[in-house]
Amino acid sequence: MLIREKTKERLNPQVKIDVDLAIVGGGLSGLCCAVMAARKGIKVALVQDRPVLGGNASSEIRVWALGATSHMGNNNRWAREGGLIDEIMVENLHRNKEGNPILFDALLLDKVLAEPNITLLLNTVVFEVHKKDDRTISSVSAFNSQNSIFYEISAKLFSDASGDGIVGFLSGASYRFGAEEASEFNEGFSPSEKYGQLLGHTIFLYPKKTDHPVKYVAPEFALKRDRVIPKIHQINPNQLGCNYWWFEYGGSMDTIEDTEKIKYELWAVIYRAWDHIKNSGLYPEAENMTLEWVGNIPGKRESRRFQGLYMMTQHDIVNQTVFDDAIAYGGWAIDLHPADGVYSELPSCNQFHAKGIYSIPYRSYVSKDIDNLFFLGRLLSASHVAFGSTRVMITCALGGQAIGTAAAMCIKNQIHPADILKDGKIKKLQQQLCYDGQSVPYIPISQKDNLAKSAKVETSSTLVLQSLPFSGEWISLDFSRGMLLPLKANTPYTIDFMTSSSIDTELTIDWMVPSNVNNYTPDVLIESLTQPVYAGQHKLHLEFKNKMKETQYGFFIIRRNENVSVGLSLYRLSGVLAVANKFNLAVNNRGKQLPPNDSGFESFEFFTPDRRPAGKNLAFSISPAIDCFGADNLTNGYVRPHISSNVWLCDLDKVDGFVKWEWSSETSISTVRLFFDNDADHPMETIQWNHPESHMPFCVSQFSFYDDQGNCLYKVTDNYKTICDIKFDKPVKTKSLKLQLKQNLANVPIALFEAEIH
Repeated sequence: MLIREKTKERLNPQVKIDVDLAIVGGGLSGLCCAVMAARKGIKVALVQDRPVLGGNASSEIRVWALGATSHMGNNNRWAREGGLIDEIMVENLHRNKEGNPILFDALLLDKVLAEPNITLLLNTVVFEVHKKDDRTISSVSAFNSQNSIFYEISAKLFSDASGDGIVGFLSGASYRFGAEEASEFNEGFSPSEKYGQLLGHTIFLYPKKTDHPVKYVAPEFALKRDRVIPKIHQINPNQLGCNYWWFEYGGSMDTIEDTEKIKYELWAVIYRAWDHIKNSGLYPEAENMTLEWVGNIPGKRESRRFQGLYMMTQHDIVNQTVFDDAIAYGGWAIDLHPADGVYSELPSCNQFHAKGIYSIPYRSYVSKDIDNLFFLGRLLSASHVAFGSTRVMITCALGGQAIGTAAAMCIKNQIHPADILKDGKIKKLQQQLCYDGQSVPYIPISQKDNLAKSAKVETSSTLVLQSLPFSGEWISLDFSRGMLLPLKANTPYTIDFMTSSSIDTELTIDWMVPSNVNNYTPDVLIESLTQPVYAGQHKLHLEFKNKMKETQYGFFIIRRNENVSVGLSLYRLSGVLAVANKFNLAVNNRGKQLPPNDSGFESFEFFTPDRRPAGKNLAFSISPAIDCFGADNLTNGYVRPHISSNVWLCDLDKVDGFVKWEWSSETSISTVRLFFDNDADHPMETIQWNHPESHMPFCVSQFSFYDDQGNCLYKVTDNYKTICDIKFDKPVKTKSLKLQLKQNLANVPIALFEAEIH
């Protein structure tokens, strides 16, 4: 028993923590920064003001995290972010394909607690910054309301991933709040005064079906029924997930100081909306429904944006600026919302897309005012318009991994963040990121030290794609449909499709390519053919005379004709996709982008795949055959399709295969890193979206290694990961290394992107 007598005053306990890198903010960007920095060997403190990690992606707020793939609704093929955030998303799919937000919380906590170099402080709020001098932060002070401890956290480097930028703000760093005038950066998409300055907050709700009628009496604080919500007609009571993102408010207010006021207004909106669903008489299907959950804190979209060594603008996104210091990428539409949110008569969002992904430079993460401060997440140095795209969570997470890696480089080299831009260090950072799976645009992994590059390579088989056989299934040309294929320059192609028509008619088939070989937007016509199609089932034979100037992906598009269906194939393979000119209104895809005049965006068609289990390839045969799936791809440095397939594939019907590397003399091997295909085209939203599989069909599940004597060195029977690291107990001395692989699905050939042997 402890008894304390009365005293004049008491002080809460104080704890001092000294680390290399202090990260304030435990959303996905801060978390990825912390985990990657810790894995690179430096000491990290991760300070989070909430009881869970994940920020807007956590169970407290429940936004599904997404990035460049944009629900497969844009033309960014194979664009899902790689590296650590891919590891997290793939693991979440494996454990939690139904998208339970509680289980995602647990996964994020697992990732952090697994790293002994991380000191995690949950429920801990930073309230003060201490500086060594005008340009250097020495420590931050924080308080944990749960254990009543004050912390002083000293560090050599700081990363502000707090969303509102508490460290940057208190340190005196330059920031912006609200939209720039269109004239400042000549941004055609800069919002009008009527549209507003800021993006607002959202609070989600969870309805639940029961087996009996449930009555609902609205609380007194709910909006009264005579209060007009212009968008209330958009409500769908069968929408059981947290998809009412347009319950948005606060963009006309101070989204930091007025956050509590905004929260109360959103609660009033939500409970009024539920009253409308339950008691208006318009939704009889809601009789047995109850309100399962309402968020207690709002999900914030925008507040302070800090100024780095470079500020991104609309032009960098639309023109896809290639930066020498690129370390991450984005691909979400520039997505701006009316400041009045749910009360606005304007559309809930205003989205327009670039023709492909865009690079994000290292300089945009580095403070121009404070020498030891990085900015992460939505604090990134960007204009309000560019922020409309860079703000989404998986894009932010990708930056987190990059800055965690950069911070470790700074600590080990005893340099400031800006010094990475000197003496070729940025190239070393880019190479490390690519090796770790980040796929910095246009930069392959260097093969200088890869032992696989110097070996003679033998494979069990290699796919030369002549045809995908007809399965007997048909799909209507209710939309224009086609195949996206890796093609060679200066080659005239002949291609056949299977057709079934109810009448004699004709079809137009366009061979199109992207004007930028790095993109997947078909905006250049190589040749167009119009062919008669007769009633019944026939083979449609097409002979194109023209040629592409560049080796790149091309589209063979069969234009819409509802009287005709085309044949499907059961086979799916890496680097080959069926696409359709379908709509995805959730991301402003109406088949064709038609932006306003002088907005700074281009018009183009969208051709996107369907999600599995739909989205089967069209049956076709092609001549000359597509011959770009060889073992040379295993050492070309690319770990996803880009310009070409970049993947080694076995023959279509082979479920077993091998790759064998042989050297002229005995070689010592310590580690192997394999890059498998986890379908970077699938968005893999973290929560709420119910995915069809917990294991991507292209990902090899079984593999083993053998030395030149046939000894099994390593074996895996249940792989589902994109990157597999094999570290032998001691270096293996051998003249050859054989990788045996097995695929579980008969209609998906074995695929491997890259093998790094060291």
